[in-house]
Amino acid sequence: MTTRYLIGLLLGTEDDWPTAFTEILSRLGPVPGPDGGEHAFDTERITIEPFSLRDRPRYHLVIDRLAYWYYHPREWLKKVSMMDGVYLLNSPFTFQSMEKHAAYCAMMRLGLKVPETVLVPYKNPIDNARYAYTSARYNKSFDLDAIAENIGYPIFMKPYDGGAWRGVSRINTPAELHAAYDASGEMLMHLQKAIDYDVFARSLSIGAETMVMRFQPDQPMHSRYAVDHSFLSPRVGTEVVTIGRLVNAFFRWEFNSCETLVAGESVYPIDYANACPDVALTSLHYYFPWAMKALVKWCVFALVSGRRARLDLETDRFFTVADEPGLSYEDKLAVYADLADAYFDTARYYDFWSGLQARLDEVVLDWIAGPDFDQLLVRTVKSVYPEHEHDRFTAHLRGLMDLWVREETARLSTTHP
Repeated sequence: MTTRYLIGLLLGTEDDWPTAFTEILSRLGPVPGPDGGEHAFDTERITIEPFSLRDRPRYHLVIDRLAYWYYHPREWLKKVSMMDGVYLLNSPFTFQSMEKHAAYCAMMRLGLKVPETVLVPYKNPIDNARYAYTSARYNKSFDLDAIAENIGYPIFMKPYDGGAWRGVSRINTPAELHAAYDASGEMLMHLQKAIDYDVFARSLSIGAETMVMRFQPDQPMHSRYAVDHSFLSPRVGTEVVTIGRLVNAFFRWEFNSCETLVAGESVYPIDYANACPDVALTSLHYYFPWAMKALVKWCVFALVSGRRARLDLETDRFFTVADEPGLSYEDKLAVYADLADAYFDTARYYDFWSGLQARLDEVVLDWIAGPDFDQLLVRTVKSVYPEHEHDRFTAHLRGLMDLWVREETARLSTTHP
């Protein structure tokens, strides 16, 4: 007997990774389940339309890349999650925490090394009829220069709910501070202590798996993810992974990226709330096959294993650890890692894929090395870059993907001889 599942893709402008995800899932074909039967998967791009709150959705799982910015589908996601048990990547009930402020507060509460951060009021009045009266009566005057001096230059000014580096300024002097604040307008801003770091790590987590990549924020997007397999020590690498998995287990996020600054052996998380993490072919390049493989694996596991989404955050399980007297930072991280493993069913996940991994690896390698993927690469370059740069970026991406194919071929010859 074959059980079929429909995975819905709620998209904005993306076409590269949805095409890759659908193609890999199709080539993988049906997989055996613990019930002894076969399980097959279809995908469909979701359209936006009126919906009755009593409609029964056709989807079993939805990968959401739109609802953080678009309220209509967000309300549909809430409905199908709460009323119909549709599995979502990610939960719409923690979208409010997909802004830096709530995530900073939670991770400070858990004892992570978040840099000193201050929230300052709007520079300009917001568009609300009540604001003028409330501000005149209750807004207390403050000394912006004194706040900055207390934090200590250099500092960053960034929106409390920012994304994609919108409105972010590095500030070294009082003059730069006031210029950035004046430019912030109606954006609500954080001031955060800048960390003099050795390396910037960006960790992409999809379900139970995490890939930590060396990130170069001063480079153009196509060069920001450096192919570097040993830029962190084993201890620091474990800490970076644990922090990302802790954040995701705490907020019930299963498709998210985290940013951490590493100075010596100290790890400072600075951004770990991304409703729409970067999985574009043109930016991830070498790491794109891993991301697609991990996304396929988590969706298949969640559906075939009958995993149920948890809407209750149960934050006290984490806060009890944070408040335990005598527990060191390292001890807390170890317990947080166990809590994350429990949330992501890590042992069951890897056991599920132990007999299927070789098949999936071969499917992905065959596709990435073949002409169909190359056509997707060329189409993507043409859709992203101006015509005079097509040849340059096609060659750039082909070179990186050829590197992945060579290294993956060598790896598989060892792990799946």
